[in-house]
Amino acid sequence: MAKLKVGILTSGGDCPGLNATIRGAAKGCYELFGEDKVEIIGIQNGYHGLIHNDCIKMKPSDFSGILTRGGTILGTKRTPYKMMQVIEEDKVDKVKEMKQTYKEQKLDCLLTLGGNGTHKTANLLSEEGLNVIGLPKTIDNDIWGTDVTFGFHTAVDIATDVIDRIHTTATSHSRVMVIEIMGNKAGWLTLFSGVAGGADIVLIPEIPYDIKKVVKAVEERAEAGKFFSILAVAEGAMDKDEAELKRKERMKLRAEAGYTTATNRIASQIQLATGFETRAVVPGHMLRGGSPSAYDRVLATKFGARAAELIKKGKFGYTVAQVDGKITENKLCDVAMKTKFVLPDDELVITGRNIGISFGD
Repeated sequence: MAKLKVGILTSGGDCPGLNATIRGAAKGCYELFGEDKVEIIGIQNGYHGLIHNDCIKMKPSDFSGILTRGGTILGTKRTPYKMMQVIEEDKVDKVKEMKQTYKEQKLDCLLTLGGNGTHKTANLLSEEGLNVIGLPKTIDNDIWGTDVTFGFHTAVDIATDVIDRIHTTATSHSRVMVIEIMGNKAGWLTLFSGVAGGADIVLIPEIPYDIKKVVKAVEERAEAGKFFSILAVAEGAMDKDEAELKRKERMKLRAEAGYTTATNRIASQIQLATGFETRAVVPGHMLRGGSPSAYDRVLATKFGARAAELIKKGKFGYTVAQVDGKITENKLCDVAMKTKFVLPDDELVITGRNIGISFGD
């Protein structure tokens, strides 16, 4: 009997928990089918590797000792979904080549670990007839249909630690500190870490801010004898005027002004309006790095094991999810092209408002 051949790739931005998920899926397959009846094919550098048939045959030992490792042992690249069906200068038909690699490697199924863009392409390949299962990864936690993505909790821990550390220097120098947190479209990471880190002002893309109200919140703290303020600002935060523009128009204006995010602008505006010493802090890619938290190790393992179960059931065209604490799955076609945004009446937004956090609106 021919071995079950499972392809695995990691696409898009890296995050803690990718290796733990790879391990969970591989170990799950070995347990359900028998180690000698499964062959795992590692596809290197995401969809780029699938396009160019950059694959390696993996051994059971490859999955040992990676539970705690950050990043991805398979490597990753961003291959934008919007370009997948576009023939560029290299004349490569990407969809055709991915299907060809799947066929040449004699895969029975493909596991794709990634965020929104990864899931869009996964759904495209599913519609092209390939057996695909998605696993939701992103520190942004913005994949539709799952309460949480792996990598998110670790990033929250790291961002919260950044805010904690900034608190001590902010209080020592009586400064206003504006901390930029990753999250271009969705503000989940900024919201959670802002609340957990005791930020005074939280600015997220879903709730456009009024700089006058941000300044007022800082001034009111000073009037109350609190001569420092902590702002957690999502990289995609925008003011109310920018929110009226299309994204391309907004980014063009920002580029002309010499910046891509509003963080430094906000810091300058606060200092100019109040006279308070203000600093911007950008932890950037540190939020993606390092070992996954215990929570993410467990979640990643559960997601990987569930993917193995779906393979066993022959249930393809789905992505794994966690809903109300239980592991389940959603159809790829339902998840693709959707984003899970923070709603203005989200419980944590209301909690923040109830304890005096300003959202700048």
